[in-house]
Amino acid sequence: MNSLSLAFSPLLPWPLIIAIAAAAGLLALYGVLRKIRGSFLRLVAFAALALALFNPTIVSEERETLKSIVAVVVDESDSQSLGGRDQQTASALAELKERLARFPQFEVREVSARNNAADVTDASTALFGALRSALQNVPPEQVAGAIFITDGQVHDVPDKYSDLGFNAPVHALITGESDDKDRRIAIQKAPRFGIVGSSQEVVYSVQDTNIPDDNAPIEVQVLIDGELVSIDQVFRNEESSFYFDVPHGGKNVIEFRVQGVEDEITLVNNQAFTVLEGIRENLRVLLVSGEPHAGERTWRNLLKSDASVDLVHFTILRPPEKQDGTPINQLSLIAFPTRELFIEKIDEFDLIIFDRYKRRGVLPVLYFDNIARYLTDGGAILVAAGPEHADIASIHQTPLASVLPAEPTGEVKTGPYRPQVSDQGRKHPVTRSLPGLQVKGSELENDWSRWFRTIDTTNPQGEVVMQDESGSPLLVLNRPGEGRIAMLMSDHVWLWARGFEGGGPHTALLRRVAHWLMKEPELDEEALTATAVGNRLQLKRQTMGETPSPVRLITPTGETVTVELTPQSDGLYTGEYEAMSLGLYRAASDELTALAHVGPANPREYSKVVSTPEVLAPITRASAGAALRVTKENTARSLPRIVPVRGSGSTSGSDWIGLRSSNASVLKGVSQLPLFSGLLGLGILLLLLAGMWAREGR
Repeated sequence: MNSLSLAFSPLLPWPLIIAIAAAAGLLALYGVLRKIRGSFLRLVAFAALALALFNPTIVSEERETLKSIVAVVVDESDSQSLGGRDQQTASALAELKERLARFPQFEVREVSARNNAADVTDASTALFGALRSALQNVPPEQVAGAIFITDGQVHDVPDKYSDLGFNAPVHALITGESDDKDRRIAIQKAPRFGIVGSSQEVVYSVQDTNIPDDNAPIEVQVLIDGELVSIDQVFRNEESSFYFDVPHGGKNVIEFRVQGVEDEITLVNNQAFTVLEGIRENLRVLLVSGEPHAGERTWRNLLKSDASVDLVHFTILRPPEKQDGTPINQLSLIAFPTRELFIEKIDEFDLIIFDRYKRRGVLPVLYFDNIARYLTDGGAILVAAGPEHADIASIHQTPLASVLPAEPTGEVKTGPYRPQVSDQGRKHPVTRSLPGLQVKGSELENDWSRWFRTIDTTNPQGEVVMQDESGSPLLVLNRPGEGRIAMLMSDHVWLWARGFEGGGPHTALLRRVAHWLMKEPELDEEALTATAVGNRLQLKRQTMGETPSPVRLITPTGETVTVELTPQSDGLYTGEYEAMSLGLYRAASDELTALAHVGPANPREYSKVVSTPEVLAPITRASAGAALRVTKENTARSLPRIVPVRGSGSTSGSDWIGLRSSNASVLKGVSQLPLFSGLLGLGILLLLLAGMWAREGR
């Protein structure tokens, strides 16, 4: 396309040219008014001279017309896979591209918008973000319009049409059916944190779309960490509350499920969940010390170094056999509330530690029977045995013997030895990766300092995770009833704390034992954990047995996949899965289960799934566009006609959509022709001046 235009390139400054032209014009005009001969010709000559000073040029531009850009945004979010909408979308896209190809003035830019767990923090449909990405390098005047192929559930609709940055129609081709049925659970209020044992409230509701209301209550199942804890009867579209006590520290998954209805478009949103992080209050520990020894301070220092530990230290400073004649009223010692500690409030303690304790007639036998009951009901006990455990005053001679994990032989073994991790300990999470352990070939070695005493025991129950060099049990872990007990058969752990011969991992060992006693999930012998990192699920399987079964993974869409596990170390296997959908994943291996969620707990993508044109209506109306449904049976034929539109005419109708054809072009070349330059211009000026003089000479 070529275009001609007239341009001026003055040979002198504009004010000077205007001044010269004005003076010449006045002289010529004076002659015309006085009817002096040759005045009119003089006026023409002066005008030509002034025009020559303006240097007029004819400019010829060679331009190439640019195509108008049509953005086709395809919704490929999770909700578009429901009810055959993905087939509708594919059919509509193919037909739309074929029709647009008939218009050479349009260039089509296709862009897909999908939920990607690696890129988004919420499973939402962001079509306008995809539109901006497609048109980021396109001038606004070159945009012919945008066409969305979507179910209408869009979550990033701008507040104003002007925010789009172009003046062209926005159309929407709506997939799905307006009468699709859907039932969903929505969580309105849920705490993110809670103290273990405290009461918490979750507010939720069951919401229906296109489902007749029969005023009957709906049954909702409530699960915590995959276990059914309650069945509630609620009414639709009404808020209901579920109250519960935080069961444990760490991640607690509270899940709500409701039965689907016939012909429901999806069952994915018939469940909702929230994740609450359980926080332990200060850990209450009762330290029961016997004869004072060098290691007693090790226990106190370890427990007092943790600000979250409330320590009650029970020790016998004046045993009954100590009779020195001091009057009772002169003693400064306060009577210890033994009955309150060991009978009335024993269940308030999270952990009881017996550190070289022996019977001295202070605690009645009934107390030990109550301590055994406390353990089997879910309590935790740690026994650090010394030489007194091998004699007649041992706590093994009390009712507590029924729950102790090892029986003393009465022998105390002395002599230097280096503590070893047993074959069971190589697999147990308490001792598997203690600092200082090194694997050389098939052997496990360590650089820990030596101990010098072991209380010999027999008939160990549970797992022997540490032993001395002769194979005698050194650390035994067991689970009597609902509780947990650990027994350390030496009182020389303090040598590690003092740095003797380089010391050893006393802090790591004792804290792991305490956390295992507190039932921390990551230290369980048999455990399955699933953790989401971006869009990848990392699976860990801990076992004391042989190779565990592969992990069966149930995705949020109900699909079951199998993930093979790879051995990482003794007793630890791992696997990884790339999550394609956001939501709650359920993992199972053997008898163990685990839950993990990718992305937000309840993504917006499934909060509303019934297709609708109403969400996009404000933008389509403001841009003079249209939101039209395409039928499921014959999608291609139900598409509206495409009409190129110029100027400010209408851009939509009941069965057609318009796209603006712009006049945008790009300059390819320029040629210039000065009118008063060269011999031609000089000849014209000389001819006019000569004619003026010839006229005056007559």
